Amino acid sequence: MLDHLGIQVSDPAASAAFYDRVLAPLGAGRILDFGENIGYGTSAPDFWIGPANTPGDARESHIAFTAPDRATVDAFFAAAVEAGAEVLHEPKEWPEYHEHYYGAFVRDPDGNNVEAVSHVPV
Repeated sequence: MLDHLGIQVSDPAASAAFYDRVLAPLGAGRILDFGENIGYGTSAPDFWIGPANTPGDARESHIAFTAPDRATVDAFFAAAVEAGAEVLHEPKEWPEYHEHYYGAFVRDPDGNNVEAVSHVPV
């Protein structure tokens, strides 16, 4: 349903280092560097980060990246922890969402709630 999503970050270098690490296990990486704006994806840039350029404090966003299986969710989580992310929820099943929902949640350098989720059975 989404074509692309962009978020503003307070420290583009720190956020780029974070997303470089945590998106790699999901098979995604940098597709396009456009100044301080960086587009990530698998074949096209569909997730973007760029410097904050609006006044006031940013609000928390929730960003969920699709993982093809549970092992990939686990690899995302390991990469995030290694990158120093705050753990919100370790990888687990979330039956309250649906029977096969398996996700892990961490905070990025700007405090956003970043998730990797698989919707396939074990």
